[in-house]
Amino acid sequence: MERIQHIEKIRRFNRNYANILGKIDQDIDNQPFPLTEARVITELHYSNGTTATEIREKLGIDRGYMSRILQKLEDENIITKKRSSNDQRQYSLYLTKHGEELCGGLVENANQGVEKMIESISLPDLLNLITSMEIIESIFTKEYSDQSKVTIRSFRAGDVGYVAHLHGILYDKTYKFGPMFEYYVLKGLAEFMINSDGGELWIAEVNGKIVGSIAITKSNDTVAQLRWFVLDENYQGLGIGKKLMETAINFCHNQGYQHVFLWTVSILETARYLYKKYNFTLTEEKSNDEWTGTELIEERWDLNLTKVKTSI
Repeated sequence: MERIQHIEKIRRFNRNYANILGKIDQDIDNQPFPLTEARVITELHYSNGTTATEIREKLGIDRGYMSRILQKLEDENIITKKRSSNDQRQYSLYLTKHGEELCGGLVENANQGVEKMIESISLPDLLNLITSMEIIESIFTKEYSDQSKVTIRSFRAGDVGYVAHLHGILYDKTYKFGPMFEYYVLKGLAEFMINSDGGELWIAEVNGKIVGSIAITKSNDTVAQLRWFVLDENYQGLGIGKKLMETAINFCHNQGYQHVFLWTVSILETARYLYKKYNFTLTEEKSNDEWTGTELIEERWDLNLTKVKTSI
């Protein structure tokens, strides 16, 4: 009963919070831009050089809508794009001088709105309000950072179905993949369950909750394939992807594999960045129109393990 009361109080606070501060977003931050566009501009002000994927994932913006926003901002000379020196397929985003001037106006308008909101609040109450906000921010930051216990373990009964579930949810929500993709994942996992010789599947957990996976399967005596690398987007930034990659690569070394490859798609920019970081090289491309109803570009990435040292 007590826990239910706590939950209801949190939900009530959330509704009030959204009503109060959300009104500032709608009435101030979006002048003269729609709210989402203003948030993108502001995010670029604080994170110049970030990628479209990073902003989209942080703000929870649909891929297609994000593309339209960036095109509009570029056409209006608010942002500029530069090719990444690490990956020629990626672009870093920057505010132009004009964009910075516009952002300054947005910030000033927002500051005026907050000033108007708090003008009737006494100084002691204002200090209590700020302290409470800092406490809330600190608690939720700790929940997903240094206080989080990240565990990488081998799979056990019940895990394989959840790996398929993670793929289905992520790729449908974020990339609009259809049921054929989930079938593809399930089919491969079923084959792995029948014969996992020379391979392994690992599960990533945060405080006991399954949030990701990675696997190695045997292609032949000297070549392995990296598969089913997935991570819940709510748990990015904890170094889990790095831990999973190193676990898989170390396993390949220990098994005596000389080469490992993987297949991905060109739109998975975050994953592709990680593959490049671990010295995988793009070696092959082919089209795929089965999963989204539109053409995707599948990519093969290869790593020569004889030139890579194992990690501890």
